[in-house]
Amino acid sequence: MTLLPVEQAKLKILKSVRTTGAENVAVRDGANRVLAKDLKAKRNQPPFAASAMDGYAVKAGDIVKVPAKLSVIGEAPAGRQFAGSLKTGQAVRIFTGAPVPRGADTVIMQENTSHQDSAREGDLVIIKQTAAKANFIRPAGLDFKKGEVVLRADTVLNARNIGLCAAMNYAKVPVRKRPTVAILATGDELVEPGGKLGADQIVSSNSVALAAAVSAFGGKPIDLGIAGDNLKDIERAIQKAATADILITIGGASVGDHDLIGPAFANMGIKRNFWKIAMRPGKPLIFATRGKQRILGLPGNPVSSLVCARIFLKPLIEEMLGLEGADETGQARLTTPLPTNDLRQDYIRAKLSRNDRGQLLVTPFSMQDSSMQKTLALSDALIVRPPHAKGVKPGCIVSYLPIKF
Repeated sequence: MTLLPVEQAKLKILKSVRTTGAENVAVRDGANRVLAKDLKAKRNQPPFAASAMDGYAVKAGDIVKVPAKLSVIGEAPAGRQFAGSLKTGQAVRIFTGAPVPRGADTVIMQENTSHQDSAREGDLVIIKQTAAKANFIRPAGLDFKKGEVVLRADTVLNARNIGLCAAMNYAKVPVRKRPTVAILATGDELVEPGGKLGADQIVSSNSVALAAAVSAFGGKPIDLGIAGDNLKDIERAIQKAATADILITIGGASVGDHDLIGPAFANMGIKRNFWKIAMRPGKPLIFATRGKQRILGLPGNPVSSLVCARIFLKPLIEEMLGLEGADETGQARLTTPLPTNDLRQDYIRAKLSRNDRGQLLVTPFSMQDSSMQKTLALSDALIVRPPHAKGVKPGCIVSYLPIKF
């Protein structure tokens, strides 16, 4: 069977993918969610002309010549408008964020007055520095105005965006529903973490790692547990995931007597789109569809499954969320030589660093066995080597994919 190039496989997986619907979530729960529609400000910010300093609200005409003595007629703390109106020769003690009193047109910071702390009503304040109109006054709508589109659809909400949503007076925000990703591990050799292991069994770490990756990519993981090497058990588990946006199976994707994912798909009428990709690690990857559902049959080796998740699952989830799926590739100087590559695209686990000149370096791990999870955990990059790439020497520039999950 001809091996499918990575980019062709990705195009097939992403073809005709539809974005998920929208839901409203509390603004406090909106971090890392994708905005489903443009957000318009519900109010002006600030909603009134506000002081930018602690000091005194005055008339600019009263302080053309300094020092100037003004009578303090009251104060304006944040959250409370001064009830009166300022007249010639008067000042109001004002605090940062407070509404500017009627009649005042400038603010003098307290450091430029004779009162470093506060003045009481009836006291005199000496203004020691002149100022133009609107000095230290934030006009209404300085930050944003009511009806203004402040955040665009498809924005991934971070802490700054969340604060902005709250400031615009949104208690809830419309976001894309997180794609549901059902995860099924297969194999008699697998035991859940913390379970009792037989002499010939191993811990099922892939499903736990993939669930974390799904969450990091913006999806919602659904654990289907472990199905043993029994065709009926696998078919029942697959059927449980019928309503998920994405189904991931782990292991059983090759051609051995105990590799039962392919036969299970055939029995259930699930047609494989392709099988086997020209990449390392991760060659035995299955892609199939069931209605609108996308199905990825990942290899059982831990590194292979996570690398495949980075290459194919991440852009699939992002496409469903309406995000641009372009990979953020980087370039760095190689520190050790790499041999000529064969017909498969290679993803080599590596570590990034900088030399004393600030140049970005990338160092591949010496062992790249697809069962070695520790090297993947220690890596922060995958060096990407195209099929038939020539050998490269230390100091050469190579491309890499960052690992951020």
